[in-house]
Amino acid sequence: MLVKWIRCTVVDRRGFERGQRKWAGLLGEPGFRGQGGGWSRGRQDVAHIFSFWESRAFYDSFMARSHDRLASAQSGTFKDAQVRLFDHRFDVKTGFEPRFTDVDLLRVALCRVHEERAEHFVLMHEKVWNPAMAGSPGMVRGLFGEAPGHEFLVLSMWWSAAEHGKYRTERVERLALRAQTEADIAALTGDIVDMEPVWTV
Repeated sequence: MLVKWIRCTVVDRRGFERGQRKWAGLLGEPGFRGQGGGWSRGRQDVAHIFSFWESRAFYDSFMARSHDRLASAQSGTFKDAQVRLFDHRFDVKTGFEPRFTDVDLLRVALCRVHEERAEHFVLMHEKVWNPAMAGSPGMVRGLFGEAPGHEFLVLSMWWSAAEHGKYRTERVERLALRAQTEADIAALTGDIVDMEPVWTV
């Protein structure tokens, strides 16, 4: 599965939200699996959108045919769009599906990892971080993705901010020590996203 992550700064909120509804036109596109997103908790003008495709070939075909028509509705409503593509490596918890209707919060982390530590980083995600997140009551589902250049995406979906907060305060520092995360990571950026149900396709 291919994961697309779009992060942009919105300059016309009403126009952007109106345009976001037009993406319902993705339904019926060959290979399309789902899309959802919302607003950054930390920066009110930043929007995050995640879309999922069965394969790169289906995605490329969509980009060549229908993308520009759907995107035109949002023209001029945002700037600084950053688009990244990731290959799904494994699920966080089990049975990841690109569904957003049962979650209120997304946590996204982008990790750029030292080349010689990439294998270790992936292993620690499978053996240390994954079980810990999967065992957190408020974590519904998630995935671990990889892009060229030793970049990794960790996307987790939560019932609520309160549940995510519990996981953070209780576990993260201890887990980071155990997984030697500091030695692996060259750069880490992330965000917490409040879901907008009307953006879900």
